[in-house]
Amino acid sequence: MSQTRELTVLTDVALITCIVQRGNADVIVKAAQEAGAQGATIHFGRGMGVRERLGVLGVAVNVEKEIISIVVSLEQADRVFKRMYLAGNLDTPGMGIMFMKRLEKVATYIPHDILKKLEKRG
Repeated sequence: MSQTRELTVLTDVALITCIVQRGNADVIVKAAQEAGAQGATIHFGRGMGVRERLGVLGVAVNVEKEIISIVVSLEQADRVFKRMYLAGNLDTPGMGIMFMKRLEKVATYIPHDILKKLEKRG
């Protein structure tokens, strides 16, 4: 017996990317989840810029970075973005950078009860 498989595509979504000093991602992800984000992907990288070469006030800045990626609905995107920004103290020089981009489509497993709610709203 073959099982019918369906592709569920979301179109009203955005990707928030936040790049911060290593060790700072957990507090930012927690704030994002409190604001409604369902989850996050964190990976590691290295960054290099003027601040890392010169150091802020002569203090060397760690080049190891954590990159946080979160997919959210457009409805919650601004709220999650703001909470992440504040939690990461990104208004402080050298703390990191964030950006948000609208995604054309996203496909993943979505439970049927949530799909029904989305269909009613659409």
